[in-house]
Amino acid sequence: MIQARIGESQSRMLELLKRRGSGTIPDLGASLDLSVETIRTHMKALRREGLVERRGSRSRGPGRPEILYGLTGAADALFPNQEGQLLQDLASYLEHRGHGDLVRAFFDAQVERRRVAVRGRLEGLEGEARIEEVARVLTEEGFMAHVETDADGRTVLRLCNCPMQNLVEVTRAPCRSELRFVRELLGERPVRVSHIPSGDAACCYTLNGED
Repeated sequence: MIQARIGESQSRMLELLKRRGSGTIPDLGASLDLSVETIRTHMKALRREGLVERRGSRSRGPGRPEILYGLTGAADALFPNQEGQLLQDLASYLEHRGHGDLVRAFFDAQVERRRVAVRGRLEGLEGEARIEEVARVLTEEGFMAHVETDADGRTVLRLCNCPMQNLVEVTRAPCRSELRFVRELLGERPVRVSHIPSGDAACCYTLNGED
């Protein structure tokens, strides 16, 4: 989604900063054959996106020091990495060698860590206010959650994205833990009525049914 807002020149700037670690506006302009003003405009845009940050300064003789810029951690997502594939392979390896209990224990521990981290945000919230805050928590974790009402008048928590899709392809441990996490956040027992791994467009939970 971020990449769609980045032009070719900005992409080249990011790649150059990735290769060099840091750089000044004049350095980037000279390397990319762009004017200092153009680089400065692109730099402002990339900083607004949270992709570039200041990294100190550098002096070259008399005059004002030049500001050094480098990539933020958020910019790492724009470059190739194999973390998702590696985690998928690890989960598959453990499952096929009879250690699926370790995978499930790991995700259970993750649920506990996440629950503790958001406990304060949900304290004292009930009803619609609690459901909306749960949706915000899940959205921050990449699930693109929102609350809606279905044709039968039931409240539905809809998760439109699965940020662990690669893992779900080899183990359903994330799904099991996610259901537990949603139940603990809501303080009730929702019923899952659709499931992305089953071919549905979203994972949906009704909040006034019984298992």
